[in-house]
Amino acid sequence: MADSRDLQGEGGADDGGDTEGPAVVDTLTGPASRASVDQDTANSESVSLLGDSLGEAASSIESLIDDHEEEVSEGGRTVKRRGVYLLPNLFTTGALFCGFYAVVAAMRGDYETAPIAILFALIFDGLDGRVARLTNSSSKFGAEYDSLADMVSFGVAPALVMFSWALGDLGKIGWSASFIYVACAALRLARFNTQVGVGDPNFFMGLASPPAACIMACTVWVCQDQGWVGAALPAELGILAAALTTVVAILMVANVPYHSFKGVDLHGRVPFVAILLVVLIFGLVTVDPPKILLLASLTYALSGPFEQLRRWRKTPPK
Repeated sequence: MADSRDLQGEGGADDGGDTEGPAVVDTLTGPASRASVDQDTANSESVSLLGDSLGEAASSIESLIDDHEEEVSEGGRTVKRRGVYLLPNLFTTGALFCGFYAVVAAMRGDYETAPIAILFALIFDGLDGRVARLTNSSSKFGAEYDSLADMVSFGVAPALVMFSWALGDLGKIGWSASFIYVACAALRLARFNTQVGVGDPNFFMGLASPPAACIMACTVWVCQDQGWVGAALPAELGILAAALTTVVAILMVANVPYHSFKGVDLHGRVPFVAILLVVLIFGLVTVDPPKILLLASLTYALSGPFEQLRRWRKTPPK
């Protein structure tokens, strides 16, 4: 009997041990599980608070900056639209950035990167208007933004790059030539903005600021390749650079016709030889980009005076 009781006691002890096992497990795992839940709750609350803070910050910014609103014509009615088109203005911003970066590169004496940045600004400037027309996202805001970006990229940037490269050593003559270029670029853009839709659309009156900037940029790029920078820059070349800057500036405001190439049909079919010519042009440019681009831009700049002479000869004397 004693043995039976002992056995039962041992069995009871074993049974009791089995029933106490889950309680022990709960005691060990319960606090850790509750701590994990509490941590997840705290993280969720932190994310929620962060989202609320960002929302409040965005609302504060919106209250400080008024949304753009402009009048547009739709179906013969004038309506007001809020906001701006993103895609074309991204290209305009890219052109503006390239112009600004060209100035920064010239200040650091990097006369290879600075001209290339201006040429990239030319590409972005050529794309923003076409993208706006293709996506039907033209706007007054985009036109004004594009004009201001052109002033920086094709007015201020080329003048400062030329000044930093060669004109700065000429004293008053140098900064006067740079200022004349900037002022003429501003006058050229202002006249263009006020004469939209006036005259022959196939011709510009005065050299456009992008090809003028291309002349300035490629001149610096060619001289950089030849090693004519800093102390190695001949004094005569600096004087020629000042004269070139002034002449190009005057061409921008002169009543000289330049082909706008707006009559070129890029959507219609062309002879097969046309695409072959495009391939040959690309191949020619890759031979020596700075010299080929400088030659092309100078040829375009001279085409205006020759076109004006041709018109004078065709005009009968009074």
